[in-house]
Amino acid sequence: MNENKNSSFALLYGIVIAIIAGALIGGIFPGFAAHTTILGEIFLNLLKMIVIPLVMLSMIVGITNLGDIRHLGSIGGRTVLYYTATTGLAVLVGIILVNVILPGKGLSKGEQLPDLSYTLSGEEQLNIALDGELGKTYTDKYVITLTDQNVKGEVESISDTAVTVKSWTLLDPDVTYVPTNTEERLLFVNGKLDKLTLKSTGEGIEISLPIAGTVQAKQSRSVGETLKEVVLGNHDTGKQGMIPENVFKAMVNMDILPLIFFSLLIGGALSVLGERGKPIITVISGLNDAVMQLVHWIMYVAPIGIFGLIAGRIGQAKGFAGFWPELVAVGKYSFTVLVALAVHGAVVLPLLLLVFGRRNPINYAKGVATALLNAFSTASSSATLPVTMDQVETNNGISSRTASFVLPLGATINMDGTALYEAVAVMFIAQVYGITMDPAQQLVIVLTATLAAIGAAGIPEAGLVTMVIVLGAVNLPVEGITLILSVDWLLDRFRTAINVWGDSVGAGVIETYENRDAAESPSPA
Repeated sequence: MNENKNSSFALLYGIVIAIIAGALIGGIFPGFAAHTTILGEIFLNLLKMIVIPLVMLSMIVGITNLGDIRHLGSIGGRTVLYYTATTGLAVLVGIILVNVILPGKGLSKGEQLPDLSYTLSGEEQLNIALDGELGKTYTDKYVITLTDQNVKGEVESISDTAVTVKSWTLLDPDVTYVPTNTEERLLFVNGKLDKLTLKSTGEGIEISLPIAGTVQAKQSRSVGETLKEVVLGNHDTGKQGMIPENVFKAMVNMDILPLIFFSLLIGGALSVLGERGKPIITVISGLNDAVMQLVHWIMYVAPIGIFGLIAGRIGQAKGFAGFWPELVAVGKYSFTVLVALAVHGAVVLPLLLLVFGRRNPINYAKGVATALLNAFSTASSSATLPVTMDQVETNNGISSRTASFVLPLGATINMDGTALYEAVAVMFIAQVYGITMDPAQQLVIVLTATLAAIGAAGIPEAGLVTMVIVLGAVNLPVEGITLILSVDWLLDRFRTAINVWGDSVGAGVIETYENRDAAESPSPA
């Protein structure tokens, strides 16, 4: 325990030093710092490399560790239901607040995708086909589709020379391409190799494209259609839904949600096989341990990668002055996360404890105050577990039977604060890139963040690793993590405290129902 704790603190100090050093180098030597981006790219590739095995193995192991799911009994069923429900509620709180506050809106004029303007050039200079009534301004009524560039966007206005787009989404979510400032790429246009050059206009990015675009009426979707896409996928784009038609295709395309669903089913099936399933469970557990060791090794180089990401980002912005708008946006983002955590921790969880646990939330919180402070200090719910168990039993009167089952399980699968944080962070990154998350995509964020939290236990810097999973689920650029690295280490402490508070409340709620069942059971003769 002490070795793990020391390792955790060493990693924390390394990351903080890397953030400070990266910021200083990027601000003072922007030209040199811009070349350090390769260190960050290597680190991000290492994280992306382990996403699929990490998701599938940790999910399967998490379910099989519960034992035969048919024999969990009332306490097991209630605990799993409570943890799933509260994690989902936490994510919903985060989604609602990030949509209200919009911390990532209007981040940087140099890379502000919502006011991106496309100038279509070629033999005819302009070739735009409109379906519907012609006019100067269209709001939420039309979309422009640029097939060769794999993007479509909501039209804000159209003039004689350009179409201005409010926000962009990908036509094929399996091909992730988000333009960045001052970048040149080679593309195939109408069968010929061509160049796409991006340049800053001061208000956005002007992109000259030697292709034609089409503008057509925007299709509105019902709630039923949205749910259908989440569950079954979108055949037009090839994106698989939660229930996959081909698991191996989902692996290749990094479709996270169907892989989580499949892994949960496999874990449940193995848990009911009894002795026949034990050899397979042993192999999968061993593979999971190996992947976890790999994650630990990757985290050893995290400070180097984070240094490269921070220094490179500031260097590309030409120093502190260019990076200032991002710092302002990160401040709004941190405020959003803290408000969401406060709402969940001070409103949602106390209400659940009061209504379902029949306990005074204030007195109950006082009883676990030391555990919450320990969670904040160590940023680890697992390291805090002995303190949490002692305090809920000694100070809050929770039976040893309930505490010994509910709290260790909570330290493994209940990550309210982490899941909430993932949802807010992913929505923030989407807002920064000017990518609109439609209801179907936001529902995918809710489901993925909720389920990914199950496998987050024991992972150093779990929020950073699982965020790669959630970003991949909605096809957002993993590089967006750079935007929030400067404050992740601090917010990690707040979300860990909420994780432990959620576990403690769960013990109080489950204890109440277990006592009620015991009182209603007939006494033995």
